[in-house]
Formats: sequence, C-alpha cells, structure tokens
Amino acid sequence: MSSNEQGIEGIIKFIALKNAAEYNGKARVETVIAKAFAARQDLRGSVKSLLPKIKAIVHDINLLSSVEQQALLEEIAPDEEKKVEVQSHQRSTSIQKLPPLPSAVLGQVVTRFPPEPNGYPHIGHAKAAIIDEEYARMYNGKLILRFDDTNPLNEKEEYYDAILEGLEWLRVRPNIVKNTSDDILKLHELGKKLVQLDGAYVCTCSQTTIHDLRSKGLPCQCRADSNTSLELLQKMFDGSFDKNAAIIRFKGEMADQNTAMRDPTLFRIIDADHPKIGTRIRVWPTYDFASPIEDSLDGVSHAMRTKEYELRNELYFEILDRLGLQKPFMMEFSRLELDGIPVSKRKIKPLVENGMVKSWDDPRLPTLMGFKRRGFLPESIREFVLTLGLTLAETKPPFEALEALNRKRLDPQSMRLFFVKNPVELCVQNGIPKEVILKNHPNSELGIRRLRVSSSFFIPQEDAEKFSIGDEFRLIELYNLKLVEKQSKNNKLVLVATVTGDEVRQNMPKIQWVAKNDIVPYQVIIPKHLYVGEEYNTKSLEIAEGFAESFVSTLQPDTRIQFVRFGFCRIDGNHKAIFTHK
Repeated sequence: MSSNEQGIEGIIKFIALKNAAEYNGKARVETVIAKAFAARQDLRGSVKSLLPKIKAIVHDINLLSSVEQQALLEEIAPDEEKKVEVQSHQRSTSIQKLPPLPSAVLGQVVTRFPPEPNGYPHIGHAKAAIIDEEYARMYNGKLILRFDDTNPLNEKEEYYDAILEGLEWLRVRPNIVKNTSDDILKLHELGKKLVQLDGAYVCTCSQTTIHDLRSKGLPCQCRADSNTSLELLQKMFDGSFDKNAAIIRFKGEMADQNTAMRDPTLFRIIDADHPKIGTRIRVWPTYDFASPIEDSLDGVSHAMRTKEYELRNELYFEILDRLGLQKPFMMEFSRLELDGIPVSKRKIKPLVENGMVKSWDDPRLPTLMGFKRRGFLPESIREFVLTLGLTLAETKPPFEALEALNRKRLDPQSMRLFFVKNPVELCVQNGIPKEVILKNHPNSELGIRRLRVSSSFFIPQEDAEKFSIGDEFRLIELYNLKLVEKQSKNNKLVLVATVTGDEVRQNMPKIQWVAKNDIVPYQVIIPKHLYVGEEYNTKSLEIAEGFAESFVSTLQPDTRIQFVRFGFCRIDGNHKAIFTHK
C-alpha cells in the first residue's frame, strides 16, 4: 500500500471512530462518506473505488467494543486530526480564489450570465451565475443578466420571474438586467448586413435536404447565387414567407471537419406570441448569432460558457470578425452534473410536464427552488461551486460533498428536536410526572423548551424491535431504562420498562422519544435520487410517518431544524417537514 493510500485509510478510520463515539459505538456509512469527501476534496474523482473501502472500515470498526474503539481513536487521533484540519483549511482557503482572468483590467471587466427563460434555474445555472459574478466583483467590474429570449415557442413570463427569484435567493446581484429581445431590431440589421457582405445567405431548402447535404459536406443551390439571396432577404423580413419556408444560414465551409461551421442556421421564422414583444416579430436569431452579437454590443470583456459549446467557438468569433465587431475573451468550464440527479432542463422539464414530479420546486429536483424547499442554504451552494473551481474536467462531484458543506452551516443554527418514526408505545412502570427542561441546541444560544412527562412515551420502531428483555437504554436528556417486558396490544408492540437511574453511560444506547401527552402527528418527506443509472426511480420519494413533540407545531414554515438521530429538515407547514440530509 502506498503512503498516500495509507494516509487516506487513516483519515477514514479517524472519521469513522469519531462518528462511532457519537452514535453509541456504531458508525454510519453515509456520514463517514460525506465527512471523508468534505475533508479530502481531491478524492471526489475516486468515489466508486473508495466506497467499498469505506464500508469495510466502518464494518470492522463497528465490530469493536466501545473500549477498543476509544483506544484506537486515541492511538491515531493526533496525526489524523491534523491531516483533516489541514485538508479542511486548504479547502476553505482555496474556494476564496478563482484563477486570474487573462488580459483583465481592474474596473473594466464585464461578464454576463445569459439564461434562456424556458424553465426554472437549476444548480448548473448557479455555477455559471456565481462564477460570472465572482469574476466581476474580483475586478471591480460589472455583471450583466441577459435573458436569451429569442425562441418565443419556449419562453414564458413565469420563467423570467423564476430566474430572477433564483438569483435573488443565491444573492447574485447583477448590475444590469436586459433581454436579448430588447435588441431584436439591431440583430435584424446586423443579420441583413452579414448577408449583404456575402457572409450569409437565405436558404429555402427543406430541412431534410439541409440535413442530408450538411452530413455529406455539400453546399445547396441557395448558397451559390448571392443576388437571389438578397431578393429573398427582403421577402424574409416583409412577411412573404411562411414559417419554416426560409432561413438565413452562415456561409462557412461545408467540408469543414468542424460540423458547426457547415453553414449553420442564424435566423428562422417563428409564428408565436413572445412574452415581451408579442407577435410583431416573426424572424428570430438563433443562439449562434445572438450570443456573439449581444456580447459585443454589451461590451462583455470575458465571456464564459460551458464546454459543450467548444466546437461553436470558431463560429462565434467568425461572425464577429465578418461584421467587424469587438471580440470578448472566451473562457470555458465544465458543466455541473450530479450522480442520480438530472441537471438539465431537457430532462427536468418532461418530469414536470408529465406529472412525474409535482412542480419545479419538488425537493428531488436540482432546481434552485427545489434546493431551497429541501432546506439547503444559498451560501452552501456558492461554497460548493467555488470549491469545484473553474475546470474543464468532466466530473460528477458526489452529492455528499454539497451535503457536508450545508451540514456545517446548518448545525449551529438548527434546533435539535425529537421526531419518532413508526412509533411504538413505551410504558415506564415507575415513571413519575415531572417537568423536563430541554436545550434546543447543546452548543448554541437557541433557548430551551419545557414539557411535562409521565409514564407513557413513544420510541422509534427500529429501536424497539432490536431491544431484548433486560437490555438497558437511555431516553435522551431524560433517564435510563431497563426493558422488562414486550407486549402486544391490538396487534401492536408495546414495551414495558423501569427507570434505573439518570447517570449518562457512554456505552448505553441513546434514543429519541416523545411523551404521549405531548405529541402531534407528523410527516417527513424524504427525497431520494430521481434516477438509478438511466432509469427513473419510482421510489424516489419516501414519506416517514410518526409523532413529533408538540413544540414543532409552533415553528414557522421554512424553519430549519434537526430531528435528533434522524437528520436535518426544513419545516414545510401543515405538520410536515422535508428531509434535507443527515
């Protein structure tokens, strides 16, 4: 085993032992995974190969007694804790800086975020918007939010508003907000000019013919006659052509190995009601034409876009060269994708439209409204994006890495309350009525709550079923019990126990509870991965039923809490919460 592999194994053991100490000697695989990747961001690309090792280490540690675990932790703690701290420090400092922009001048950098208003923004948009804003602020420049709204078939007013709302939630604040459609007449003017310069032509061939000739690298008959093209140009803009009867194509090189240069479409006729300017415009530019023109008109100094447009960069600059327009500096970065989560409007939109998810804010979706509803904090999204940095590498960071960042921020501000899933009644023979004062958080000034308890409680079925007669366990923050009997009432399990003291013992199981006289029925919605491989996961939404302590019903919707031994949740209203993560 190499020294690097030994170092990784040591860190995993340390994290697992620390986690075991927190959970009565039983480390949780999912928690160890999340903390390991949070501590060592360089391991993100090795998720699949490391998972078996992590599971094996957790399994071996869970077989040890608590005394053996403690001894092993003390043995390795100094060195491994230092490694974890160093990695965490490196991560926290590295996210503060993006690589410098080429040819950037302080006060003169202009970036732009150009979403199409054809759906709700997702975490991929967040990456682009945050990087654009970070660079603008780094150089004391400007960020332009420009809605790329040149396809009235897809755009809705609802989507403009959703993008604005999403950016507001992310705290991305553009200096200028505009629409590409604001400049439609200028785009028409420059499109006509390009045809007049013989840099483009009007084509009336069928889509089938165009597709066939492009695949063969051959020109069509429309390309050859520039005079006819000028005549057709007038007809295209005066309404003489029906939709799809004519297009304007760039005059590139039909034999070019880069197929993006084989006379792509620059303008097409669309008969539809545009959300901003109605039906008075029929000729609309494609992204290939509108993007470079708008960047130049807006004075963008550094244009950033995802790697998927790499082959279209040649076309971008060729259009600007032929029209003699200013060219920005182009930068690329990889798309942000997550395992099991479709980070693409092409995949998300059908899920919403076909009712496979209820709405764009469904907590299973990677939309910004989905993340918000699930309980993620915008600061965590920003930190996650900046941790990934500006890279061309096509990687799928583990969702656990985002969870780890969010957990770090949620923990100090979330009340710790009790929720019992699948409740089983617990009767305490010598339990006496008393008032209990519980801290809302052990380490934060989040106040206290008071409640009356007697001799009847509910505990989770998962815990109730594993206890045997004579086992001792502790009700968290209350007292220790010994199980004396298991009964069945109306085909339901009932436990009977006696109080054995209130001294906290480290190796004693500690479980959450609710008092029978202080409960509210409660649901926790648990979102899971929407896809398993390429298949839609029909079990991607689980509902946990149970009881919560009545204090929960006093909290306002959108409050973040932590249900002890269950996980972080966001109050969604109506005796319902949404599970965020462990």
